[in-house]
Amino acid sequence: MFSWPANYDSCYTLAGVISREGVGLHSGEKTSVTISSYEKEGYYVSFKDKPNEIFKLTQDLIGSTMLCTAVKLGGRNLYTIEHLLSSMAGCGLSYIHIEVDGKEIPLLDGSAIQWVRDFEEVGIKKAPRPDNFFREINKSIILNKEGSVIAATPAEKTTIISTISFAYKAIGNQTFVIDLNPKNFVEMIAPARTFGFKDQFQELSELGLIKGGSLENALVCDGDKWVNPPLRFDNEPIRHKILDLIGDLALVGLPKAQILVYKGSHSLNALLASSLKN
Repeated sequence: MFSWPANYDSCYTLAGVISREGVGLHSGEKTSVTISSYEKEGYYVSFKDKPNEIFKLTQDLIGSTMLCTAVKLGGRNLYTIEHLLSSMAGCGLSYIHIEVDGKEIPLLDGSAIQWVRDFEEVGIKKAPRPDNFFREINKSIILNKEGSVIAATPAEKTTIISTISFAYKAIGNQTFVIDLNPKNFVEMIAPARTFGFKDQFQELSELGLIKGGSLENALVCDGDKWVNPPLRFDNEPIRHKILDLIGDLALVGLPKAQILVYKGSHSLNALLASSLKN
């Protein structure tokens, strides 16, 4: 039985090749990826129609942060990268190449758990530089945007404390704290699915978004109830917010820090990623 490490003392990469296909959350189009190990540290992307153009994913490439994180790669955009990146960073994986055939990363079930199961199936091995994983920080950072706040303080390990507050009674106020390591990520964060609100679907559809969203790949909140229960956790929404945060920070490297977030979003996460890089 596969067992994930209880710390990030070593960095790993994939021992085999993963191929996955599915639909994109916003485009609704079929998309596929092939994921394998790579000789350089970080996460690298190429498109199937131009395999020799390889891009290292960094915070500087972030384009849109509207309901997902998108990156600009050689004149085109790649959308909804955060769940796959979260699965890799959360599991302590780096030195990865991702070949994409499409405009988005497949949404799968709206969480990161299917990616994790794929990693377990092909296995992992120590990376060329197994000690090169975390981003060290030497100062505290606090940022705010439109009533939301995110802060990071240097620490010996990565701890995330996140709070959300929604008027929808099914969600309300939720707080979750996690000492991040591969084992805790897989058990506590990876299964948490993306969520949306029934009363916003028409507006988002008119904007050309969520064309691939369904009751099979997203939780749908309808006021004081969920359209498609059961939840995997009583507080699944806040856990998914942490999943997104990990994926967005993967673009610069997970920091050794205590991270506090109030009403997080992809745009707020991108601000922290930018500050960590600088």
